[in-house]
Order: sequence, then structure tokens, then C-alpha cells
Amino acid sequence: MGKTITGTERPLSKIFSSDFEYHIPQYQRPYAWTEEEAGILFDDLFEFFSTEEEDNYFLGSAVLIKQEDQPLSEVIDGQQRLTTLTILLAVIADALSGDMREDCRGYLIEKGSLIEGLTSKPRLMLREADQPFFEEYVQSLHISELLSLDPAQLATESQQRIWENCKVLRQRVGDAFAGDEAKLAAFAAFLITRCYLVVVSTPNQPSAYRVFSVMNSRGLDLLPTDIIKADIIAKIPAAERDAYAKRWEELEGLAGRDGFEDVFAHTRMTFAKRKPKRTLNEEFKQFVIQPLFESSPDDAAAAKRLIDDVIDPMTIAYITVKNSSYESLANADDVNRSLTWLNRINNSDWLPPAMMFLMRHGNDSAYVAWFMSRLERLAAYLLITSKSINKRIARFAEVMEEMDAKPESSRSAVLESVELTPEERQEFVEALDDEVYTKSSAVRRYIILRLDSFVSDGAASYEPSMFTVEHVLPQTVGPKSPWLGTWPDPAERALWTNRIANLVPLNRRRNSAAQNYDFRTKLEKYFKGKDNASSYALTTQVLAEKSWTPKVVRRRQEDLLNVFKRHWQL
Repeated sequence: MGKTITGTERPLSKIFSSDFEYHIPQYQRPYAWTEEEAGILFDDLFEFFSTEEEDNYFLGSAVLIKQEDQPLSEVIDGQQRLTTLTILLAVIADALSGDMREDCRGYLIEKGSLIEGLTSKPRLMLREADQPFFEEYVQSLHISELLSLDPAQLATESQQRIWENCKVLRQRVGDAFAGDEAKLAAFAAFLITRCYLVVVSTPNQPSAYRVFSVMNSRGLDLLPTDIIKADIIAKIPAAERDAYAKRWEELEGLAGRDGFEDVFAHTRMTFAKRKPKRTLNEEFKQFVIQPLFESSPDDAAAAKRLIDDVIDPMTIAYITVKNSSYESLANADDVNRSLTWLNRINNSDWLPPAMMFLMRHGNDSAYVAWFMSRLERLAAYLLITSKSINKRIARFAEVMEEMDAKPESSRSAVLESVELTPEERQEFVEALDDEVYTKSSAVRRYIILRLDSFVSDGAASYEPSMFTVEHVLPQTVGPKSPWLGTWPDPAERALWTNRIANLVPLNRRRNSAAQNYDFRTKLEKYFKGKDNASSYALTTQVLAEKSWTPKVVRRRQEDLLNVFKRHWQL
């Protein structure tokens, strides 16, 4: 008898029930979703809940090794989503009271039943290193206790991700529902009854990985661009069809198959200027193709215009932006420097306005240099102040809307929306003056590297894979630490430990035991690189200091903030 592979669409009420007992195998990578992915998940769920009264929400799929009629489920694919949904349910339960709180708790931990022979246990078991932590704080609803911990002191990076995502989801829930328990309970009911996962179960590991491979294979998948191509090329007269088909394939080759799909997604954004709600194929037709065909004398002319005036220049703009490869007799270095820093930002929401501007004003190198420097500052502001994806999209949409409204803008009559408002500048400065180290790894790395580039006047180059952010005054000062002589006040240490003045970039993480050395020893054994120097300007500045006192750090904080203010014109 053949092995059975089953695929079933199930609501979360069944996903988190006694039908399943999820275990993350030790060979799987640890939990890795960042606050970005967690925030996007919540924003998508909340938007759907707020706008769709009847439809169900599809959360994706999970691949399990599971025997029929047995709850034990080894998770091959779906760990990130199952873990984040568990965190969200815990945050919601923690914000509710009474019966609703207990109902939500039941989706985190199996209550047990003497009659059914069920023991009380968590519904999701993470890897061995993280499960005790996850059960103690998340599944047992000790969220406040979790968030009172210092994330930098947690044992594993996955525990830090759990901490960060609890924090961001609790903030999102608080902002969205503002203490309205009835509305939050309705959202919980939506989540449990109208949100679905497709669960694919197979009885053994080889079969599970074959399923996973097929589901995630991109090599032979029919992408939205293939479907659009077939429709568009068919409308071009036979005499010109081969030439346009060849150009289409050339563009796809230049961008790469995945990159070409990104071109279409970003192009859709330049036309729609809002977050997608349906498939790329549907929305590209709605926002890009349909208006073009409605304004053209015939379908053949529209099809050629789509390729000549939209897909071709947008693909070239995409390649230029992604590769930081702008070419011009003047200002090219400035443009590419800004593009390089934009590409270091851990989202792509800035790409549509960058591509749109380059397509329209690419021949004016002075204007391109000005715009890209302002766009990098705007993107950095949105990153560093932790704006959600919806807020980022809305802010960049303002820039694209003004681009449409002012097609004749130029260096002498610039787009105003790409500038920061006085309120945004103030918020930006406050975020830079805050505890930078407690922000996500991507954010603090961007801040420190960007600051180092400003201090070095752009002379330095960076290899992100060899880069880490370290403290001068250590995070933990023990009762016998030599640091107590210059930093005796715990409140003062807490105030400055995680701010930019006390942080330095290093090429690699050094011996952790050296982190607690006294200042001079730390400089000699921890911060110096080859030839008693450092490849980072910020670290070189610290090497020049004779001591590391509160007075030195206060002065350094002010100096470094002024560097940001000067270079980003804040």
C-alpha cells in the first residue's frame, strides 16, 4: 500500500488543537523572523480584518512529517509562521481577561483531559535550546516579564527574535485596539476561525522533503511575468512579434528571473501607489495594463507601448539602482554612493520611487544626485524610527504622487515630498539619540556603518559579513569590575551603555571574555586590528581616548549626533 500524502486547508482553530503536536527538529535552523516580518504579518491580518467582513485569509502552508490519526507532527516547513502566530496569540491573550483570555490560552497549551487521555503540554515545541524559554514566557503568558529582560543578555539569537517580536506585536496590538477588549476579542475570533493554513502531511522525511522541494522550486514555475508575456506578445503584429519577444527575454536575462518579477512588482507600485491586496498578475493588469490599453488607439499599439515605455525603461532603472551602476559624466559617484546605502536598508519599499525617478529624470545627473541623497535620508528615517510597512509605503507613495503631479520638476524646482518635515527631523534625531543597540540588528548595523561613513568622509568601504557592533563600556559590570571606578552609578551606566557614543564597529566578534576588560586593556586586546589600528573611523576615535568616563561619553554623544545632523541636514 502506497504512502499517503494529504493536503488540507484548516482554520487556526484546528491548526492549534489536539489534532497536532508540533515539534521543530534539531536539524532545522532556529527561529529567525525579525520584527519586520512579524509586523508585516500583523498589519496584513489587521487590514484584512478591518476591510473584509466575510472572506477568509490564507496564511500559507506547512509541511509536516505526520502519521495519520497521530498528533505528533515534525515541522519541515512552516516553523517561522507557526512560531510567530503563537507569539501573536500569546500577546492577544495577555491583553484580554476572563474567559476570552483562557480561550486564547487553550491555543497555546493543550489543557489536557482525563477523559480523552490528553496531558497538558505546549502545542508547539521549539528546538531544545529555546523551548524552555518559549514556554516560560510566551506560552505561559508572562509577556511583561519577558519584555523586562535585557535582549542583549538572552542566550540565543532566536530568543532575541522572540523578544523583539513580542515587543513589536504587543505594540501593534496596543496601537490597533487601544484597550478595546471587545474589538480585540473580535479580532481573535477572526484569527482563529477565518485564517487558514494548508497543511501538507506525509509519513516520512524523504517524502516530506520532496513535497517541500516541489512547493518551493522556482526553476520551472510559471511566474506572473510569463502569463503577462503570453498575453502581451500575442497582441503584437506577427511581423514585429519576434523582435519584441526577444527584447522581453533580453530584459529578463539582464534582471534575472526573480529580479524581473521584482521589476513588475515595483512597477505595479509606481502605478497603484498602495500595498497590493491581490496577486501580482491581477494587479499589474488592473493598474498598469488596463489604463494603458484604454488610452491607446488599438491593442497592438498598447502592447508595444507597455514594453517600450514601461517594462524596458523600468527594468534598466531597476538594474541601475540594484547594482548602484548609474553612469554620467558628472555626479555619478554621488548617485552611486547614495544607491549603495539605499541597498543596505533591509526593505525594498524605496525602490519604486527610485526607479520611477531614474526613468523620468535619469539624464539630469545633478537632479538625480540630489534626489537619491534625499531618498536615502528618507528611507533611513523610516527604518530607524521603526515605521511599519504600511507607513513606509504611504510615505513613499507621497513622493510618487508628487512625481506624477509635477512631471517638469527639476533641480531648480525640486520635489518637496522627498524632504523630511520638521516633525520628522525631530523624530529622527530623537531616535538616533536613543538606545541604538536595543534596535534590531539590521537597524543598529545601518546606523553605526552610516555614522562611520560620515566620520570618514566616505573614504571607507565595508564588508557587512565581517562586521559587528560592540560596546566600550560593557553591558554587564560585575561587583569586582574595574569599570566601577569610573562608572559607579548603575543608572548612569544604564543611560549610556546602548547609545551610539558607547558603540563601535569591529571586523569580527572578538573573544567574549575580553569584553569586560578595563578600558586600556580592552583597547589593546579587543579593539585594535592590524598594525595597532582599526579599519573603522569610529573605533579609531575611541582608540585615541585616554579614558572612558561619563563626561567623555556625553561629549562624544553630542559630537556624533552633530555628525548626523550635519550630513543628513537635520
